[in-house]
Amino acid sequence: MRDEEIDSRETVLREAMKAAGAEALSYLAAPARLEVGRKGPQDFVSAADGAVERLFRGLLLGAFPQDGFLGEETGGGESRGGGLWVVDPIDGTANFVRGLPHFCISAAFLAEGEMTLGAILDPVLGELYFARAGRGATRNGERIEAAQTDAMGEAMVEIGWSARVEAARYIDLLGKVMAAGASVRRGGSGALGLAYVADARTDAYAELHINAWDCLAGLLLVREAGGRINPFLAADGLERGGPVLAAAPGIAAAMAEIAGIALSPPAV
Repeated sequence: MRDEEIDSRETVLREAMKAAGAEALSYLAAPARLEVGRKGPQDFVSAADGAVERLFRGLLLGAFPQDGFLGEETGGGESRGGGLWVVDPIDGTANFVRGLPHFCISAAFLAEGEMTLGAILDPVLGELYFARAGRGATRNGERIEAAQTDAMGEAMVEIGWSARVEAARYIDLLGKVMAAGASVRRGGSGALGLAYVADARTDAYAELHINAWDCLAGLLLVREAGGRINPFLAADGLERGGPVLAAAPGIAAAMAEIAGIALSPPAV
């Protein structure tokens, strides 16, 4: 895909993120509109998820009808000669529906199967993370870089939880990370967890199963910020999801061994 085609998609994505953020905040301000349901154990959905995803689909496919669209709530199909948008309208819905201000909107664009654009918006804090392949990562336009932490005993690590994985495996990973000396947290939004690795707010994020819409934008952010990531798409991650690991370069090898998740080769 030519640079001019990526340029136009970047412009539309930035505008779509602003509109989506405003839509999400309108629901946060009016809890009675949320109409909360569940798709499974600890897997919440609200009217805001559907509204934000419909907004994205309309804006992105309205501008680029040849592209495909894969959303958490409405699924999607193949492109018609373009690329593929992968969108999570509200990541951290369990937080969102309780009024906890730790959630985000995440969108990625794949060109020829490669992560090309990634955007994560925290509408409460007004922080827009953005990455474009080969051009670095930013927060509100300022360049960001992964942390320089080089010892697990100095690291802050986020471990994501998924109902798709046995609790014993999650607890085992948690114990191993703590035994290595790291401080451990869980915020309830995998996309924000990955963005924080890119921004040196945490040193690593690992989860034993995550879906593509939760992580593709964040993985691109980490890679473009100089961090290390696993080859999520190589193992059918787009269709089935899978394990994810992103880390500051100084602790990436240690985290890969602890989590049992192989890393992609270092960027050159």
